[in-house]
Amino acid sequence: MFITSAEYAGLFVVWAVSDPAAPKGKGITCFLVEATTPGIVIGKGESKTGQVGSATNTVRFEGCRVPASAILGRENDGFRIAVGELAGGRIGIAALSLGIARAAMDLAKAHAKERRQFDTPLADFQGIQWMIADRETDLAAARLLILDAAAKRDRGEPYAKEASMAKLFASEAAHRATDTAVQLHGGSGYIRDFPVERLARDARITRIYEGTSEIQRLIIARETLRQ
Repeated sequence: MFITSAEYAGLFVVWAVSDPAAPKGKGITCFLVEATTPGIVIGKGESKTGQVGSATNTVRFEGCRVPASAILGRENDGFRIAVGELAGGRIGIAALSLGIARAAMDLAKAHAKERRQFDTPLADFQGIQWMIADRETDLAAARLLILDAAAKRDRGEPYAKEASMAKLFASEAAHRATDTAVQLHGGSGYIRDFPVERLARDARITRIYEGTSEIQRLIIARETLRQ
């Protein structure tokens, strides 16, 4: 379910149970499967709320046979590969979240300086300034969390907790930033002629994919208590 760019992929990374009798998480193998392999069926593109420029499809395997030479890594070692890739992917989603949030706040600040109420730019009102200050603080903190997680990965250090922290905070910050951007635009923020409504839709998925915000909290707590 929900396979990104499946209709354009030439190669699929597939995890499959290879030893049903093994303990949970131990009998999974990772395979590299060519998209032209008989038995792979790509479903239609999903109609999504946001990120519509990124295709999302279902992928079915109907009698799809692959040789042992297609194994990535070692047999029954797929779970370890999956966990490692998910942690790395969370840094990427965190960076994506920050980019959406940054774009939204840049638009919001520009609008607040241009739009006038009571002969005064919105940006001169203290209430508006506090909203901007909170969101800019969010974005600065998210950036530092992302850089910390990425640096640990580059150095070959454990980074699962840091990746989850970055993904959790940045995705939640993106939600707050895009919501604030829409609010600062007023009614215009709810109209598709203005890009902030698209950014708000794009940001929503960041709290779901590569592990929901709730799952990130479980990982952070588990790793913290283990240390």
